[in-house]
Amino acid sequence: MRRTSKERLAEKLAFFGRFGADARGGITRPALSLPDLEARAEFRRRCTELGLEVTCDDMGNIYAVRQGTENLPGPAMGSHVDSVVNGGNYDGMLGVLAALEVLETMVRDGISTRRPVSAVIWTNEEGVRFPPAMMSSGVLTGKFDKAAVLAVKDADGVSFGEALRAGGMQGDITARLSPRNCTAYLELHIEQGPVLYESGESIGVVQGVVGMCNYTISAFGRAGHAGGTPMGRRRDALYAASKVICDLYDKLGRIGGGPVFTFGHIECRPNMHTIIPAEVSFSLDARHRDPDIMRRVVEVIEALPAEVEGCRMEYREAWSRKSTLFDPALVACVKKNADALGCAGRFMYSGPGHDAQYVQDMLPAAMIFVPSIDGLSHCADEKTSLDDCRNGVDVLLNTVLEIAGK
Repeated sequence: MRRTSKERLAEKLAFFGRFGADARGGITRPALSLPDLEARAEFRRRCTELGLEVTCDDMGNIYAVRQGTENLPGPAMGSHVDSVVNGGNYDGMLGVLAALEVLETMVRDGISTRRPVSAVIWTNEEGVRFPPAMMSSGVLTGKFDKAAVLAVKDADGVSFGEALRAGGMQGDITARLSPRNCTAYLELHIEQGPVLYESGESIGVVQGVVGMCNYTISAFGRAGHAGGTPMGRRRDALYAASKVICDLYDKLGRIGGGPVFTFGHIECRPNMHTIIPAEVSFSLDARHRDPDIMRRVVEVIEALPAEVEGCRMEYREAWSRKSTLFDPALVACVKKNADALGCAGRFMYSGPGHDAQYVQDMLPAAMIFVPSIDGLSHCADEKTSLDDCRNGVDVLLNTVLEIAGK
């Protein structure tokens, strides 16, 4: 079995961790921001030095290719380099640097393959600056309309298309990843949960990504003076919303099979301490791999009363996705190589979404998870041990070489 360099991987993680490092000890690297563009430029520079062919497609996705001995489609691997606000240096970035280390190992060790091997940086996976998440892989796989996503604007009124052009990231549509030039896609990622870390296992062999739904639920009351309106005359939208949140928490928690859910975003208007809230909206994010359980979640939402505490209630689906099952043969190949390397691994599903789930709709795809210490992610304390990172990269290397050699 082939091995990558732990020292080189450590250097990559430390060096790329400079891009977007913020005052709170985390990483803030929104898509197509200066830190994101700097990380992309460094990736391209290193790939060029290794003699790789580097291209960019019309959605800003970057591809670095090491050619094979024959003119055939080959495997690709990668992830994203954009981050959430005050996130960590492993979410997305580890997958990109793992792909870079695989290619560097092939170059340094003189490993040739029949098929080409590619590394990919996906644009705007997080969707923080330009919603939705997984925007560019979604366009490539027909999930999103290209014209619509190019028109999406950030908080400053800059459109995604304008940011692509300003950053020099709008390349050629013919460079896109597709079945024409790719046979399989692999993505190494931190778990972003505690299962692997708490079990002491070093590799997660990901069988799929769970389905989810995201709803916006709103309560409409009536504004009034906080001191002048008697309690019995109030239509307090925040009070109504809080009762609905508690009720949903109880009802969804009683669904057998254990969906996971949260109310992560709340807006209160007019949001003044002297005014009774007139309108409150909150999000509900729920996830499970079983579509029947997700159907029961939706039934609970649809059974919400039309009025609570004198406030009119509304709900609407913001977006949803079905569970994605990765290619069984590719998943088995990952498991075989993890076993051969002596890495303790387990089959599992991903709760977070990833570009790989969209790619699976046009190509065989699979994912490799490595442990997140204490299950932490999307925060400054996000961390994975270097040994676990290197184990994951070794599994990726040997899986890619097996595919590319056939």
